[in-house]
Amino acid sequence: MSDLKTFIEGMPKAELHVHLEGTLEPALKFELAARNGLELPYRSVDELRAGYHFDDLPSFLAVYYEGMSVLLTEQDFYNLAMAYFRKAHSQNVVYAEVFFDPQAHTSRGIPFDSVVEGIRDAQHDAEASLGLRTQLIMCFLRDLTQESALATLEQSLPYKEAIVGVGLDSDEKGNPPRKFKDVFARARSEGYRLTMHCDVDQQDSVEHIRQCLDEIGVERIDHGVNAVDDEALLEEIRRRDLGLTVCPISNGYVTDGLKAAEIKRMLAAGVRVTVNSDDPAYFPGYMNENLLAVQEAVHLTRDECAQLARNAFTVSWLPQDDRDAYLAALEAYCLHA
Repeated sequence: MSDLKTFIEGMPKAELHVHLEGTLEPALKFELAARNGLELPYRSVDELRAGYHFDDLPSFLAVYYEGMSVLLTEQDFYNLAMAYFRKAHSQNVVYAEVFFDPQAHTSRGIPFDSVVEGIRDAQHDAEASLGLRTQLIMCFLRDLTQESALATLEQSLPYKEAIVGVGLDSDEKGNPPRKFKDVFARARSEGYRLTMHCDVDQQDSVEHIRQCLDEIGVERIDHGVNAVDDEALLEEIRRRDLGLTVCPISNGYVTDGLKAAEIKRMLAAGVRVTVNSDDPAYFPGYMNENLLAVQEAVHLTRDECAQLARNAFTVSWLPQDDRDAYLAALEAYCLHA
C-alpha cells in the first residue's frame, strides 16, 4: 500500500467538484472574523471544529451557510480561494473547476462583483505562482426560486469569460432539476456548460438524475451515485460518456458510507466516474485523502486509480488541446512512477 499511496499522492490530478465556500478552514474563519470585526460563538479552532455536527444533507447545510458569515469583502474571497489553491497544489492538483454560490452572498448584501473579482484575482495569482489552472462554475441554490436563479444568471453575464458553466446545489428535497429548466436553457444559450447536483440517497434521487439527462441535458452530474440503482440509467450515462463527480468522504458523513463499492462498480462498467473533495474543510479530506479512502475501502488497483484521474481530465471543460496535454502528462507519470 505504501507504494500505491505514493503513486496516488504524486499523480497529477484534476478536481471537478469542490465548493470554494466549503474550503473555509476554521483558522481562516477566525482570521477573517477578526479582520471584519466579527465575534464568533467559539473560543478556539478546536471548539469550532467540534461544533460541526451533521449526519445528513440539511444538517450540514445549516453549518455550511452559517460559516459564510465571515466572507464580506473582495479580499476575503481572494484569501479563501488562494488558501484552497495552495492546498490543492500541494496535493498535485494541476487543474480544478471550482464551484461558488453567489446567492449565498448577495442575499447578505455582498455585491456579486466583490465575490467574482476576489476569486478571479486569486485564480490569476495561482496560475502565475503555482502553475495551477482553474475555472469557475456558478451554482444556483435550488431551495431558492427560479426567479432568484435567473437574476443571478443575469448578474453573471458581464463575467462570462471568467465562468465556464453553471450548476445546481443545496437542499434537494422538493427542489427537482426541472424546477430550473428554463434557467438552464437560458444559461446554455449564453454559452455556459451545464451540470447539476444529484445528491446521494436523497428523495427521488434516480428520478432527479433522469430529469438531468432528459429534461435539462446536462454534460455532467455532481454526485449521482444512485445511478447504480437503475441499470438502464447507468447505461445511458455511459453511452453519453457523461462524467459523475463523486465525493467519497462527504458521502460518509451524510449517508451510510463512502459509496466506494459503487465507484468501483461504475469504473468497471466504463462510466466516467471521478473522485473529488466537495467541502473539505467540513468533511476532512482533500483530493489525496478521498482517493486513498476509496482505494483502501475497495482495494483499487494502480490502474483503477489512474483511470479515476484520467476520467477527470477527460470530462473536464477544457479546450481539447489543453485536455490532451494534461492527459499526456498523466500517462507519462503512470509510465515512469
